[in-house]
Amino acid sequence: MEHITLLLGIVIITALVFDFTNGFHDTANAMATTISTGALKPKTAVAMSAVLNLVGAFMSVEVAKTISKGLVNEEGIQPEVIYAALVGAILWNLVTWLVGLPSSSSHALMGGLIGAAVASAGLDAVNGSVVVTKVLIPAIAAPLVAGVAAMLAAKLTYKLGNQVGEKTSAKGYRAGQIASAGLVSLAHGTNDAQKTMGIITLALIAGNALPAGANPPVWVIVSAGLAIAMGTYLGGWRIIRTMGKGLTDLQPQQGFAAQTSAASVILASSTLGFSLSTTHACSGAVMGAGLGRKGGVVRWSTATRMFIAWGLTLPAAALVASIAELVMRTGDIGIAAVTVFLVASCFAIWVISRRQVVDHTNVNELETPGATDEPGVVTTAMAAVTVPPTTAAAGTTAAVTDEDLKATIPASTTTPAAPAAAV
Repeated sequence: MEHITLLLGIVIITALVFDFTNGFHDTANAMATTISTGALKPKTAVAMSAVLNLVGAFMSVEVAKTISKGLVNEEGIQPEVIYAALVGAILWNLVTWLVGLPSSSSHALMGGLIGAAVASAGLDAVNGSVVVTKVLIPAIAAPLVAGVAAMLAAKLTYKLGNQVGEKTSAKGYRAGQIASAGLVSLAHGTNDAQKTMGIITLALIAGNALPAGANPPVWVIVSAGLAIAMGTYLGGWRIIRTMGKGLTDLQPQQGFAAQTSAASVILASSTLGFSLSTTHACSGAVMGAGLGRKGGVVRWSTATRMFIAWGLTLPAAALVASIAELVMRTGDIGIAAVTVFLVASCFAIWVISRRQVVDHTNVNELETPGATDEPGVVTTAMAAVTVPPTTAAAGTTAAVTDEDLKATIPASTTTPAAPAAAV
């Protein structure tokens, strides 16, 4: 193994922590629709996704090369810059996980790297053409392409499904969902795990442990694959809830269409070396599939919050990373201060998340009031009783309180009155 200094070791460990957060942050991309439609049980789904993420990490290194060789100029980049980039990316990942928004871990990492590099060496440290062609353009194109493809695929699946019974069709597409979810997980491993490989390789080059232009060593590939797989297995249940139930209500046919379309876009981008956001592709596919069913809807309020998070990802991670880089210029004290801040922030976010736990037992429950059409408790109670004549004048509708309900005489012993208004 290459000669590793203490600082370089800290950077590598932090990169693997980011990879871990990337895993549970992006589990929803592969498994949210499979879980929401009941094709797989939640724990089974995340276990399957973890294994395939690990396998996918060994299939290609093209995206890793984009991160380690193309995004920033290797000359003049120090390990402190990489560390600052990871601090910005990890904190953005955790904040968006806390609020259940499927933002891009990839863009968080690249935003952090760009911000730290600019703070360290100026604008010349960033390859602007690479940022535009392999980051910004794919960020805009991915959700659009995946969304249109998923919408058309959903329409086609329903058209073909009309030739067989509804139950038979749904059963078949649930099986198809399992296969397509596996494909998305495999694609996720080929794309997202490589970003950590690239960042570790860049750190090794910056620390003179590898020559410039080197490919990721085998131990880097293995450790990055294992880290993202472990994060995936824990499951980002908050984001799975948003992707599976918060954006739209999917049937098995739509889930199959969304996952197949997203996997196709991700695999194509990995082959071309585009550092694509799997979150953008999968979210676009889910919304497209939601519109592909007659009568299907997309909850645009949730989608709008998600779009805002997407737009803030690059600049927010870049800002935090640039501040961290400036603090670390003071030397060992600055590095220690940034480390303490990172650990304390992660712990604080975890404590806040415990106030409302989301896990495999309640992942399919909607937390947003009004997101479901089921009647509330008061409405159900009102429908089960009849208002006594004394509470409403003839020909009018009374407003009924909880105290009125407690005092209500069973309907069988009273004269029916005008029905109460639905609450």
